[in-house]
Amino acid sequence: MAGLIWFVQVVHYPLFAFVGQEQSVPYALAHQRRTSLVVAVPMAVEGVTALGVFFLAPEQLSRWWGAAGLVLLGVVLASTVLLQVPRHATLAVRYDAAVVRSLVRTNWIRTIGWTARAALAAGLVIWAATSARG
Repeated sequence: MAGLIWFVQVVHYPLFAFVGQEQSVPYALAHQRRTSLVVAVPMAVEGVTALGVFFLAPEQLSRWWGAAGLVLLGVVLASTVLLQVPRHATLAVRYDAAVVRSLVRTNWIRTIGWTARAALAAGLVIWAATSARG
């Protein structure tokens, strides 16, 4: 999700500003439909694995790792529901340049959150590799 959100943040969301008023609503609707197809399963897997890291991690692994991952995921999901979804809903009925700018600006919350989760995942991989060596 970290790689995908960086693409969305740097490339995809800023391009909303160039669609033009006439094609804005069809573009926004197509974006919602196609994005859902790409992110639904990975986000569900991410939720399950975040819970797994928290509840099923070995005793040697600090619960901090799982708790931090769940908190970051909660921030990402809250941002999605409270900030991005309403802006996409607006763009699905009318073009508004201020809403596009706000979408790009507020999406940094998700970008930072998913990037931090990727750093945690990398840390877990390093921990697992070093733990396996004894």
